[in-house]
Amino acid sequence: MNGKHPEKKNIVKCAVNQRQVVIALSGGELVYFEMDPTGQLNEYTERKEMSADVKCMSLATVPAGEQRARFLAVGLDDNTVRIISLDQSDCLQPLSMQALPAPAEALCIVEMGGTEAREESGETGTRGGLYLNIGLQNGVLLRTVLDSVTGDLSDTRTRYLGSRPVKLFRVMMQGSQAVLAMSSRSWLSYWYQSRFHLTPLSYESLEYASGFASEQCPEGIVAISTNTLRILALEKLGAVFNQVSVALKYTPRKFIIPPESSNLILIETDHNTYTDTTKAQRKQQMAEEMVEAAGEEERELAAEMAAAFINEDLPDTVFGAPKAGAGMWASVIRLLNPVSGNTLHLVSLEQNESALSLAVCKFNSRGEDDLFLVVGTAKDMTLSPRTCSGGFLHTYQITENGCNLQLLHKTPVDDVPAALCAFQGRILVGVGKLLRIYDLGKKKLLRKCENKMIPNIIVNISTVGNRILVSDIQESIHFVRYKRAENKLIIFADDTYPRWITASCILDYNTVVCADKFGNITVLRLPANINDEVDEDPTGSKALWDRGLLNGASQKADIICNFHIGETILSLQKSILIPGGSESLVYTTLSGAVGILVPFTSHEDHDFFQHLEMHMRSEYPPLCGRDHLSFRSYYFPIKSVIDGDLCEQFSSMDTTKQRSVAEELERTPAEVSKKLEDIRTRYAF
Repeated sequence: MNGKHPEKKNIVKCAVNQRQVVIALSGGELVYFEMDPTGQLNEYTERKEMSADVKCMSLATVPAGEQRARFLAVGLDDNTVRIISLDQSDCLQPLSMQALPAPAEALCIVEMGGTEAREESGETGTRGGLYLNIGLQNGVLLRTVLDSVTGDLSDTRTRYLGSRPVKLFRVMMQGSQAVLAMSSRSWLSYWYQSRFHLTPLSYESLEYASGFASEQCPEGIVAISTNTLRILALEKLGAVFNQVSVALKYTPRKFIIPPESSNLILIETDHNTYTDTTKAQRKQQMAEEMVEAAGEEERELAAEMAAAFINEDLPDTVFGAPKAGAGMWASVIRLLNPVSGNTLHLVSLEQNESALSLAVCKFNSRGEDDLFLVVGTAKDMTLSPRTCSGGFLHTYQITENGCNLQLLHKTPVDDVPAALCAFQGRILVGVGKLLRIYDLGKKKLLRKCENKMIPNIIVNISTVGNRILVSDIQESIHFVRYKRAENKLIIFADDTYPRWITASCILDYNTVVCADKFGNITVLRLPANINDEVDEDPTGSKALWDRGLLNGASQKADIICNFHIGETILSLQKSILIPGGSESLVYTTLSGAVGILVPFTSHEDHDFFQHLEMHMRSEYPPLCGRDHLSFRSYYFPIKSVIDGDLCEQFSSMDTTKQRSVAEELERTPAEVSKKLEDIRTRYAF
């Protein structure tokens, strides 16, 4: 191509596809070339003068069976994007414009939402819609629908990607177009299972990229990262989380992240298992028995076999661990670097000592700089019936900037220490059904205070201010107030239902969310008129409840929300999942599922999703024919929770059903999809 251009005008930007080339000259002048059927590139006679300098441009790919792409997108210096027609009837005429909140860095027109033609089944492919992706210099990505007939721009979706200007590159994923967006981290925008996904790549940051295809890698990406050239292939489309596995010795029970450190402290415990020391002793004992059982003539041969047996190393991961029998426990405490997966420190506990709880705390008696780890263990525990010969509180000092553990002492206790929590420079311990406060001593932890009113076994303790929230294994949550002046722990409120608590999380000073082993999530809130300044009444009339009568505490928590998940929930955590996102409640289940509960911020959103859920129940019932409402209300009636999984199935319905549901909601199907996407991207991917 030998395109001549006027003197003193530089080519600043270029956009190209299979048959068309557009170049932008300094001063905002556009020059358009198109390839004729003979393969010759011809310049269009007129040129287009834009009102400002061109910052970026994009051409769509030429649709199958057509001569040219109809639209050119141009980003200008005046914070606008303009759509220019390339049709022969009105070539280089402006069609529409969109104002931007910040200067555009990159543009990319892609066709998404279509289906591929399949030769074996004879299905014809369908054309998708055109979407204009706009990367801004402030790190925001805009996605706008581009009308394939009029060129109008509508239905803009916004997403913050990172701190650097957003660069856009068109790539192929599963036979259809996708957009690779690069900011301080790389993201992939693609269409999968009838909806848009915008997912961060689990890879180091990239600077430039392009689609790449070869025999070994039909849908790859070639990219530049710092001064290296990389060829990537993307896997697991539709997956939200990326995971890295680290092999452990026993089953991990709990972990904690110490403050001012990025390391993990885990406790691992297995039942019916020997520790390494006991295994070596058992091997030695069996070898001696082999030698003793042999006759005089075979003694030498038996000794050789015994020596070979002792030296033989059969890894448990391959051959399985020897079964030790009921009531035999093995535990370790591990200090782990989660980035490298390296174990920094490993403490093996004695045989039949099971680690059940851990907490990191600072003791007022030792100053602000010293950090301590307390691990609760049970000795000779049997699960059914639940018995143990006693327990211990192991106190370690965390040294070397969180990379080492130094044992200070072991404190014997008379029951299972199943829950620990730091509290005002001391530590709260749930010893069986006793709630105690301990402080650090030279030879052991010193008991300072005790409450004996919890019914069964304390399984979780959390604190907010002077309030302590104690979870009982069978009787839900008890709200306890610590009175420092009198050194007393007093229960001032509890729940109205028995719940077999497995996890809990404080939401605010008066609100807690808890989960039980039957798969229910419940939000409890103390009423506004609750009084936690409870005094023990000397006459005995007010304090009857404090002696365990009248069915628990005199004040009861209100139930705000109830929802049946259907799986045993093992952890609850308040978290922000994306940069710039809002806080959500993350839960994990026994079968490995990760889910989130998100709060509504407006009555309008709540009303919309309530009606959408109602229509989805009738229009799109579950596959197995079960009633959705009765399932979500399996143990307690569902209250103030909308099933997002059911609402998300809107995009999986037939288009006719989508239209009928959207009409009932006085919306279009696109508006309903946008509402679903907005609430999803506000909290997660």
